[in-house]
Amino acid sequence: MYETATATIPSSGTFTLPPLPFDAGALAPVISRQTLELHHDKHHRAYIDKLNELVTGREEFAGLALDELVKRAAARDEQVFNNAGQAWNHQFYWRSLAPDGGTPSERLRRLLDRDLGGYDAFVAAFTKAATAQFGSGWAWLVVNGGTLAIETTSNADSPLLDGRAPLLAVDVWEHAYYLDYQNRREEHVRAVVEKRLNWEFADQNLRQGAGG
Repeated sequence: MYETATATIPSSGTFTLPPLPFDAGALAPVISRQTLELHHDKHHRAYIDKLNELVTGREEFAGLALDELVKRAAARDEQVFNNAGQAWNHQFYWRSLAPDGGTPSERLRRLLDRDLGGYDAFVAAFTKAATAQFGSGWAWLVVNGGTLAIETTSNADSPLLDGRAPLLAVDVWEHAYYLDYQNRREEHVRAVVEKRLNWEFADQNLRQGAGG
């Protein structure tokens, strides 16, 4: 599941920074080129570099897909978990965005109607939840027991740790929006949700085993 958002440790024992799935200027004006280049090339790269440093020579982490590494490290090594979690979250986040986000598929529309009161209600609830997340973290659209739900996590945490299936993610760490929006997190989140969510990616994740 989620092959588009995972990676395995190559024979060299290192992870590599995946390229953005779009040009760095493609999400403007919702997210500027400057923000994306800083976020991807500096912040995301720093997590990858630190993770490589931490797992080098660690047999218990060798050869794991990134999502499996996140799960194993959560119970064994806080530093590895923090960097692996942030690396995985960012890979998933980039795929959750698209220059022309599109609209939910018919299947997702039905699930949004059934579980969250419809698309407009989802936009309002997701924006509220993401804005209210205290400190650094993430907002997620997930499948939990066959039902769509909105949740937030702090720092490097993700729904993976509790067995829930993420469909989409929005980063609400300050570095994701501060250059463009300063402290106006709600404005940033709403613009992303209304204009840049990659609903095709969400539908792929749903089809690949999230159920619903």
